Order: sequence, then C-alpha cells, then structure tokens
Amino acid sequence: MLERLSASERRTVKIGAACAVAILVFTFGKKWYDDWSDVRDSLTATREKLDAIGLDEAKQKALFAIVPVFEMPKAEEQQMFLFRDKFNEQLKRAGIKSEPLQVLPLGKKKGEYRLLRMKCTGKGRFGQVLDLLANLKENPYLVGIEEMKIQCDPKKPQDQRQEVELELTVSTFVK
Repeated sequence: MLERLSASERRTVKIGAACAVAILVFTFGKKWYDDWSDVRDSLTATREKLDAIGLDEAKQKALFAIVPVFEMPKAEEQQMFLFRDKFNEQLKRAGIKSEPLQVLPLGKKKGEYRLLRMKCTGKGRFGQVLDLLANLKENPYLVGIEEMKIQCDPKKPQDQRQEVELELTVSTFVK
C-alpha cells in the first residue's frame, strides 16, 4: 500500500505516525512522571519526619528492649512443639514445679490462624510466679494469657502461705 503513494504522501504518513506516537508517549509519560514526582515528594517528607524524631542509638535500643519479640505462626505440630519447649524452659527458669502441659482443643479460626491453648498446673513460691509472669513476654510464640488462677492453702500458717498453686492457660496462633 505504501508503494502506491508518492514520496510526499509517504513522508506525510510517516510524520503523522511519529506525531501519534509522540502524543501517546507524552500523555502517558507525563502521568507517569507526575506520579513519580508525588512519590518522591512523599518520600522526602517522610524522611524529614524521621530525621525530626532523631533518636540516638541508646534510646533506640532501649525502645527495642521493651517491645515483645514475636515469631510468625507455623504449622500446628511445629508451632505446638516450639511453644511448649519455650514455655517449659520459662517455667524451669522461674523455678516452678509443673505437671506436663495439657494441650486444649483448638479454638475457632481467626483469619487464617487458629488459637492453640496450653494449660499448666504447678507449684511454687509467689515470687517465682511473679517472675514467670514478668518474663512471659520473652516467649516469641506467646499470644496471650487466657486464664490464670493462683491459690494458697488458707490452713497453712502465715509464714508458709508463700507456697502457691498455679493454674495458667497460655495461647499461641497456629496455621
């Protein structure tokens, strides 16, 4: 078809096609450039805000130390063993003598995860129980404390009431 056109007509078609391509490039290129410019401005503003906060390394480390560590949930069997081992380690470190952990039925599915609960029954001094509770945040698999019951025998003399029985139900998420 291009062979039937004269030289000036061919030149007009080529110039017209080049102009059409230039119009398309300019239209979409301008939109892309404007979006890129907005993202760049947003990034600059965010960096300025972060620079304004200006925490030194010591303060940053102190903040990270108070934030609990959390591991993403794994498959049910794997998560159960990891959680149980870490929780048993915490019980031993606190000095609480516990019976074997009892795995309770899985809870309802929340999103893509289910709630796995373990019940612990043990004995120890009241201070040891408080130490355990204070250090539970170090368990990277712990989601929460579902139930806690602390009892002491009221028949014991006042000085022996530090010995308490503990029933604690803790939970983690599983896939």
